[in-house]
Amino acid sequence: MVRMMFSDAVYAALGVGALAAGVVPRIVFKRPLSMPMVFLAAGALVAALPLPVPVVDPVRDRLWVEHVTEVCVIVALMGAGLAINRPFGLRAWAGPWRLLGITMPLTVAGTTLAAVLLLDWPSVITLLLAAVLSPTDPVLAAEVRVGEPTDAEQDEDEVRFTLTSEAGLNDGLAFPFVLAALAAASAAAAGRPFEWIGGWLLTDLLGRAAVGVLTGLAIGLLLGRMFFRARVSALRLSEHMEGFVALGATFVSYGVAELLHGYGFLAVFVTACAIRSAERSHGYHKVLHEFTEQVERLLTAFLLFLLGGYLVTGGLGALDWPGALVAVLLVLVIRPVTGWVAQLGFRAGTRERLVTSAFGIRGIGSLYYLAYALGQGAFSAHAEELWSVVAFTVLASVMLHGTAATPVISRLDRLRGRSGPPP
Repeated sequence: MVRMMFSDAVYAALGVGALAAGVVPRIVFKRPLSMPMVFLAAGALVAALPLPVPVVDPVRDRLWVEHVTEVCVIVALMGAGLAINRPFGLRAWAGPWRLLGITMPLTVAGTTLAAVLLLDWPSVITLLLAAVLSPTDPVLAAEVRVGEPTDAEQDEDEVRFTLTSEAGLNDGLAFPFVLAALAAASAAAAGRPFEWIGGWLLTDLLGRAAVGVLTGLAIGLLLGRMFFRARVSALRLSEHMEGFVALGATFVSYGVAELLHGYGFLAVFVTACAIRSAERSHGYHKVLHEFTEQVERLLTAFLLFLLGGYLVTGGLGALDWPGALVAVLLVLVIRPVTGWVAQLGFRAGTRERLVTSAFGIRGIGSLYYLAYALGQGAFSAHAEELWSVVAFTVLASVMLHGTAATPVISRLDRLRGRSGPPP
């Protein structure tokens, strides 16, 4: 009887959550508030009440957390890639290249240094913490990402484009840094602390990234040709306007890339960009994007609700002030400074560079990478401390960036409209 009541409560909670995921974004639209903030707070409130709602412990339920966050990330990457309308090119994509090639390594280095100075942890664990926190996640502040597929100029402004494309690519490029921490820990345990570097450079940094990009490009071009130009009408799916096909493209790209030992996150984003490039102005992109956005919103709301519950039921129990300070330094100092350094000499105006530097949002990708790394066994002794710092960082980022995104981006749009290109 108790078990039946528990199941009924879970179904009711899922139903309320799904309805709220549809309503909340419209309520908070144009307000200094975000859907992630609401679901984090709701999860914390419900967990604090004497209600039969399950609380997920990411240490105990690591495998479950890893796979659910993995699905959420790849669906979000497909949506991000489909939304971007800008043709690929070295000059056109100069903003994200700078953030990927300069900001991301500097962020890892700066966070590692801060953790080494403030935390009494082994160096490989501080490297893991920095790697896990390196990817950005604009899905948690919709105002700073490119909107639905459209030719409208505002949806392709430099800030939204750079932050969206950065997140789409660095969710995959964080993997080499995570694998570096795992390789360093394994080599140190074997008494050969530096032998891992050569293999890591050739295989994990270059080889697997190349496989991911090439796989995504091949699958994206193939699917784009099938969707829009197949000779057989049944294969020309753009004529049938079915959005769930986006999930098929997502899982095929991710699965094939992983089977080939490439980075599936990179493959999914590249696949989405290649599909978009096959026929940029076709309305089918909007159908695909809307479906992925709905699935992504449901998964994100669900995960943040559970994260809120975890935070108030002991998730921050292992957090001390040095760990909290590392999180604050990352959000308020390390990312803004490294983001600004990467954009020195960039064509964007001063205001755009400031906003792009400041909105390095941490989110679901960090939760996935930590769950993945802890599954390899090398860092399990520090699992509680790592989860506390990472969860607090995500909390701080969601609250700060969620509050600031709407007023900052709205003011930036107004200034751009009033005065033309910024200085």
